[in-house]
Amino acid sequence: MQGNRRRDTKPEIAVRRLVHAAGLRYRVDHKPLGSLNRRADLVFPRQRIAVFVDGCFWHGCPEHHTVSRSNETFWAEKVRRNRERDRDTDERLKANGWLILRAWEHEPPADVAERVIEAVTARRSQPLTQRS
Repeated sequence: MQGNRRRDTKPEIAVRRLVHAAGLRYRVDHKPLGSLNRRADLVFPRQRIAVFVDGCFWHGCPEHHTVSRSNETFWAEKVRRNRERDRDTDERLKANGWLILRAWEHEPPADVAERVIEAVTARRSQPLTQRS
C-alpha cells in the first residue's frame, strides 16, 4: 500500500491542469481549516471552496469499489471509516461557510474541472456575507 499516493494522483493532476489552464489559482493538498486536520486536493481559500478527488477503492465508490480478497474485515472497516470521516469533514467545512466539491477518480476530468470553474466563478461574484 506504500505505492498509493496521498496527493498528485493522475485524476487529481488532470483536474488541476484544466483548472489552472482556465486561469484559476489554488492551493494543493491544503487544510481548508487550520483547526481541522483534514486536507483537500484543491483549495480556493478566498472563495472558501474545497475540492476532493476521491479514489474509488479508498472511499467506497458505489460503481467501482471492489472488496479486498485478503483481510476483508480490515479493509471493509477502513473504507467505512473513510466514508464516515468524509461526511464529518463535509459537515464541519459547511458549518464554517465552505463549499465542498467531491468527485470520483473515474469521473472525466473535464466535467470535474467545469464544476470547479463554475463554483469559483459564482463564489467570486457573491459577497462574503451570502456564502454558506
